[in-house]
Amino acid sequence: MTPQPLEPLQDAPSITADGQRTDQLIDGVVIRRLEPREDKRGELVELYRESWNLHPAPLVFSYMVTVRPGAIRGWAMHKLQDDRIIIVSGFFRWALFDNRPDSPTFQKLNVFTFSERNRVIFTIPANVIHGAQNIGTNEAIFINQPTRAYDPANPDKFRIAHGNPMIPFRFDDAPGW
Repeated sequence: MTPQPLEPLQDAPSITADGQRTDQLIDGVVIRRLEPREDKRGELVELYRESWNLHPAPLVFSYMVTVRPGAIRGWAMHKLQDDRIIIVSGFFRWALFDNRPDSPTFQKLNVFTFSERNRVIFTIPANVIHGAQNIGTNEAIFINQPTRAYDPANPDKFRIAHGNPMIPFRFDDAPGW
C-alpha cells in the first residue's frame, strides 16, 4: 500500500478584511479597544468615558485584580450585576458562556485573548458564566467596574466547578496550533 500524504485542514476565516471578528458575540457583550497615547514620557490610556456608550449604568464601584502566571479565576457568575473589565497588564485568555435561557445567544461560548498589547474594556452581562487565565509569564492585572458595589452581607457571586460538563471549554487544554 502506497502511503498517502496528509490532507491538512484549512482554517476558517476568523476576521473580515477590515479586521472585525467573524464569530458572533454573546448578546450584551461589548468590546472596545483602548488605544494608548504615547509620548517621550510613556503612555496614557483612557479606561472609561461615558460618551463611549459602553454600558448605560453609572460607575459605582471599581477594583483591581492580579492573577499569577498560569492561575485561573473562575468559573463565576453574577445574577444582579454586569461586569466592565479593563485589561491593564499581562496576557489573559477569557472564556464567557451564555447561561441565560431567554438570550438569543443561549449556550454560546466566546473565548478571547487580551493583553497589554491589545488592551480593551469589555462587558460581561449578568448570568453569563466567565473565567480568566493568565497565559503569560508575569503577573497579569485587570480592573473591574461592575454595575453594583460589592455587598459583603449578600455577595452577588456564584461559582461553578472547573470541569463542569455543561461548559464546552477547558482552561487546561493543550497549547494551540
